[in-house]
Amino acid sequence: MGVIIPFIMKINEIFKSIQGEGSAAGIPCVFIRTTFCNLRCRWCDTAYAFYDGEEKTIDAIIAQVRAYQTPLVEITGGEPLLQKEVYPLVTRLLDEGFRVLIETSGSLPINLLDPRAIVIMDLKPPGSAMSHTICWENLAWLKPDDEVKFVISDRNDFEWAKSVLAENRSLNDRTILFSPVTDEMDVRVLSEWILKENLPVRLNLQLHKIIWDKEMKGV
Repeated sequence: MGVIIPFIMKINEIFKSIQGEGSAAGIPCVFIRTTFCNLRCRWCDTAYAFYDGEEKTIDAIIAQVRAYQTPLVEITGGEPLLQKEVYPLVTRLLDEGFRVLIETSGSLPINLLDPRAIVIMDLKPPGSAMSHTICWENLAWLKPDDEVKFVISDRNDFEWAKSVLAENRSLNDRTILFSPVTDEMDVRVLSEWILKENLPVRLNLQLHKIIWDKEMKGV
């Protein structure tokens, strides 16, 4: 018999916190932050995950998650889909009964993910300097429970997001998140724009940055 080589991923951190964003905001959640990212968004707040991390087997990752005794798990990054081992990790977590969220930049195809997982997918506005990386085919692969996030830095980003929603009516059947860039986009101003335009979107604040210092890791 041949030697079975375990799946190994490079993981930046695993921690338990309050889910800060999306429809699950406010709920205790275990976060698996993977290492590596193929993008360099201008306002990125997790550059420490570009390279730093520790190699872990999927069994070790799941054991660490299981120890927190928390049913909600989010896989984030970095960009989780850069490591092909994320696919069996997601399926293993789902098979164990966890509710799994996976946050992705929208630059890589999502169609290979276990359909039971909930995808939270960014669509990068011009202010990110990464709009050219969007994998537009992903829109056809979104499921009803998936969520789409626009991180807004200014009025140009807002107008761009509006145009994307107008051109892709199927997105209106899903949860759409408008998230202000910290220290750049005034939350009150973004709220007023949403109200004035009567957009069917959710204002998405990062609760963890409100509860704890915005520079803290592991929260």
